[in-house]
Amino acid sequence: MNYEDDSTRRKVVVAEDEALIRMDIVEALNDSGYDVVGQAANGDEAVELTRDLKPDVVVMDVKMPGKDGITAATEIADIAPVVMLTAFSQRNLVEKAADAGAMAYVVKPFVPEKLLPALEVAISRFDQINALKDEVTDMKARFEARKRVDRAKGLLMENMGLTESEAFRWIQKTSMDRRLTMQEVADAVIAQVEGDR
Repeated sequence: MNYEDDSTRRKVVVAEDEALIRMDIVEALNDSGYDVVGQAANGDEAVELTRDLKPDVVVMDVKMPGKDGITAATEIADIAPVVMLTAFSQRNLVEKAADAGAMAYVVKPFVPEKLLPALEVAISRFDQINALKDEVTDMKARFEARKRVDRAKGLLMENMGLTESEAFRWIQKTSMDRRLTMQEVADAVIAQVEGDR
């Protein structure tokens, strides 16, 4: 994966307390077309850099002084995908990392052939999860709008003697005439009718 210019290179924050390992990771990432925008020696620095730099992915050691990688991952998992690095492959550690929001897990000593695919998998999973969250938010908003329109239709039918289809057409026409959403018209109807009671 070689990118033409810096603007298209994926930005990475690397958090590793062992300086030599951190340098190896940074070199491997830079050589592979990534742009390492920040380096941290502990979890606190990793959280701060991630919040400030908004990287595309964070590579983080599990065991670090101060705030460990798992604790740090819980704080940044909604900002960027996290790939955990560790010398330990115990099942409970893997589960803790996953619960913390880590999208991938690589056992040290790391090799670029294992780390680079893990980064891409993490980024892809993060994007999928965010797309699903957006879809759920959109569905909730549409459901709420539909409930408001149905409520307004009921009030129009009750107070103006309209049929359901006439009430719907009235809301729809008012929406187009006044350049408002149907929910805005529905909210105005509800406020007007229930305010008059």
